Amino acid sequence: MCKTRRTTPAKVLTYLVVGVAAALFLLPFYFMLRGALMTGIQITDPDWHWLPDPFSLQGFIDVFEDPSVPMAQALGNSFLIAIITAPVSTMLGSMAGYALARIAVPGRGAVMSFVIVTLMIPTSATFVPTFVLVSAMGGVNTQWGIIAPGLFNAFSVLLFRNFYLRFPQEIEEAGRLDGLGYLGVYWRLALPNSGAMLASLGTLAFIESWNAFLWPLVVGQDPESWTAQIALSTFLTSQTINLPALFTGAVVTILPLVVVFLVAQRHIVQGIAATGMKD
Repeated sequence: MCKTRRTTPAKVLTYLVVGVAAALFLLPFYFMLRGALMTGIQITDPDWHWLPDPFSLQGFIDVFEDPSVPMAQALGNSFLIAIITAPVSTMLGSMAGYALARIAVPGRGAVMSFVIVTLMIPTSATFVPTFVLVSAMGGVNTQWGIIAPGLFNAFSVLLFRNFYLRFPQEIEEAGRLDGLGYLGVYWRLALPNSGAMLASLGTLAFIESWNAFLWPLVVGQDPESWTAQIALSTFLTSQTINLPALFTGAVVTILPLVVVFLVAQRHIVQGIAATGMKD
């Protein structure tokens, strides 16, 4: 005899709350996509229209054909910066986290305390010194000048350190019995078992790098060095607002992030949960 599932008022309330929250979350995306498929006259029409009538793709053509805004090149710059920053910063954080968790050297606790302290320093306090250093090294209007400061992430070091503190010591001891040193244990045992952490923090690093605005704006002063976020900001100035291009550019620049998040969302949750809070 099959059992029928009963819908309780608590479940109905839960579904209702989740549905409302999802609708509120998706509302900005609806407005953005709606504006991208409209002409400027339709967007500023005082009469509200839920859907574009008719649909217009001219905005997507105009964004990439605008001679004053190199959108295609800016997207390429953003992708190049993010695709380098994400794996390199994640790997550096993994190596530093493993060393702080497993290699017993004098001063290890002091180094970890210093890493935590750096998380408490506002970015604005280190912005000018970092720019002076990068400028003195000739990094202005270069890709490496935008990339280099983002390769070292104290947050990744902290999470990887917490993750490796929970890593089974039996696996490491088995590796040492086979003649592996610290580097061999890390490379052959610890790193291959860190897939969820690598995927989650790598995805977060990609998103953070793609959304970066102030640092690329200051360092990438030449239009050829612009990223997608800087190119998008040119459609909104104190004198004019190009609404069709602004909405269309927002759709174009956010699409890679949506794809990356949808693919890696499960790994993000698993990776953050795997870090724990062990001291």
